[in-house]
Formats: sequence, C-alpha cells, structure tokens
Amino acid sequence: MVEKRYVARTEYLDFLKRHQGKQIIKVVSGVRRSGKTILFSQFQEYLRSSGVAPEQIITINFEDMANESLCDPYALYKYLTNRLDDGKMTYIFLDEIQHVTDFEKVVDSLFIKDNVDLYITGSNAYFLSGEIATLLTGRYVQINMLPLSFKEFVEWHKQNDLFTNDTDMFNEYLKSSFPYTLFVQDEQERMEYLQGIYSTIVLTDIVTRLKVRDVPVLERVIRTLFSDIGSAISISNIANTLKSAKLSADNKTIDRYVEGILNSLLMYEAKPYDIHGRSILRANSKYYAVDLGLRRLLLPDHQQDYGHIIENIVFLELKRRYPHVYVGRSNDLEVDFVALNIKNEARYFQIALTTLDEKVLERELRPLKQIHDSYPKYLLTMDTLNKDANYDGIQKMNILDWLLERD
Repeated sequence: MVEKRYVARTEYLDFLKRHQGKQIIKVVSGVRRSGKTILFSQFQEYLRSSGVAPEQIITINFEDMANESLCDPYALYKYLTNRLDDGKMTYIFLDEIQHVTDFEKVVDSLFIKDNVDLYITGSNAYFLSGEIATLLTGRYVQINMLPLSFKEFVEWHKQNDLFTNDTDMFNEYLKSSFPYTLFVQDEQERMEYLQGIYSTIVLTDIVTRLKVRDVPVLERVIRTLFSDIGSAISISNIANTLKSAKLSADNKTIDRYVEGILNSLLMYEAKPYDIHGRSILRANSKYYAVDLGLRRLLLPDHQQDYGHIIENIVFLELKRRYPHVYVGRSNDLEVDFVALNIKNEARYFQIALTTLDEKVLERELRPLKQIHDSYPKYLLTMDTLNKDANYDGIQKMNILDWLLERD
C-alpha cells in the first residue's frame, strides 16, 4: 500500500477558512467516504498552525463506537459545554452527526453561545431536511463534498511521484474517485472497498431510512439508473424495466426509491431547463453516479458507453464549480448542460467524444447555435487535434484540459 499522503481539498478548505470564527454553523455534506473526516483533520491542522491551542479544538466522530454514549443529545451537550472556555474560542467538530438523536437541538443550543465555532458533517441529505432545516434556517452555510476531482487526483499522483501522463491518469480516475482508492493498487481490493461503501449506503441510508421491504426491487432501480446515466428516464421507464425482470412495484414506490437514492447522495439529478424561458421544466430528468467506480462494481459489462461516462465526469465537475446544473432545452434540441452561477448567469456545455467528423461537429454545434444570448458556450471533447477551435463564439476545449483548468 502507498504511504498515505493526502491531497489538499482546496475548495472545501477555503470554504471553512472563509467562515472561520463567524457565528454561523459550517455544514459539510457528502456521500460516505468522500473525505469529510480528513477535511476536518486538515482544517484542524491549519488552525493549530495559526496559533489555536489543541485544547480549544474538540472533535467527535459519531461513527466511532468509543463515542456511542454521546449519541444521546443530553450527554453530548453536557460533554461539550463542560469543555468550553468562556475566555477563548472553542472549535467544535461533529463528524457524521446524523447518528445523534435530535442533534439539531444540540447544534442550536451551541450556536447561541459566545466563543463557539461549530462545524458538522453528514453523509446524506436527510440530516438537513424538513423540520431540521426549518429550525436551523439562516443559521448555517453548507457545501456539498464530492469525491476527488480529476485535478485533485492528478495533484496527488504528482506529489507522490506517481504521475505518468494525463490519459493514463484519466483511465485510472475512471476506476474510482473515492480518496481511499488512491492507496489501493490491487483491483480486487478496490472492488471490495467499493462494495463496502455501496452496501453501507444502500442498507443504512436507503433501506433502513425508507423501511424498504423488497430490497431486490430497490437494487434493480439503482442498477437501472446507473445503467442509464446521461439518458432522460421516467418512473414508467423504470417500472417497465422491473417488469421485464419479473419484478414489480407501483409508480409511487419507485418514485420514493428514487428520492431515497438521491438523498443518500449515491446519485445526482439533472433536471430539464428551458433556456429561452429560463425555467425548470416538468419533464424527465437525467441521473448521474457520484462515482464511476460504483457503476463499474454494479455493471462491469457497461464500460463501452464511453460517451455517457465522460458526460458523468463533466456533470460532477460542473457540480463542483456551479451551484446549479441542468440539462438544457432549446426549442426541439438539447444542450447537455446549463450551469448557473450565483448571479444566475448561464454557461452552456455540449459534450462529445470527438467532433473531427464534420457531420458530428455540425450536430453538436446546432443546439448551441440556437442560443442567442451572450453567455459563454463550450464544446468539450476528447480530441487532441484542433482542440482549441472557436466556432462563432463557441469555444472548443479538450475535456482533460478543462478538468485540469488549463486555459
């Protein structure tokens, strides 16, 4: 196993640094094993290097059995308040806080205290939903943590003298982007690790939460969504797939399962967006996997649909860079992605394996040419020839260059 030298997750560290010391709860959500615990460790190291004394930092990981007694909210509150120093800032890190019953009451009580800087993580979308979000409204800022970006993946290999070339690195990246897999050289060991993540997510964050009785139906829904990444899919489509496999579930149950899959952060949804009307449409969404290694685990014979695979990679990168990502609709044509920044300004992206064939190029450009606003438009391909072409304002870029943020 390779020595564990972690890559800095700059985007997420900057988020924590930006809000450090402010009376606002810092929330980091993200799929299990995406690196939230290591992020906290890196930030705590930064705090110590900035002059914060070790006794000012309290960190509790609720997945550690040693902290099981603190999953009781009253015990946790007593433990934390007994360690506060009225004269100094206390930095409190509560990792995987969804394991604490009524955790929001503890968090809210700590929030109103002076000299408390509070950081929490959770591994699903449930822990800040419904009544919890209502109680904490206006009191927290949140960032969603994804597994490694390709740029982070490459930087780790460079800092550990393991970098070869962009193409080889990208092929390795497709095997999994979970941070721990960086340290796993054996394919079987990697698959066993991914199987563990998948089983934990399904059993803990979906089956237990939704009280699922027919697990084979749920797993078939997951496989269907993983199989059809990048394709618009409806509940009826899924129901027909189940029927062909001699499984059945009503549309309401399937819809509930899909919602559970999304809330577990195993997959993400890209809703259709009317580019000209600037509104979200009531039509079939597309779904993308949080990690393509999990897709390889479940569907080892689905590695030929390379176009949808790179589309999945681009979608996740857009999720890192922009707060809102949709599938664009322009009249009767589709733009792969519309990304909106915090000012609601659009960026348009069309994804293709190659556009060296003139007919393919024209087909891929056509949806972008129908858009007549002044927002940037990009054609992302795997081409290395003619990779920086410009077609009347539509900028072509190589996907690897774009992922690595090369101008």
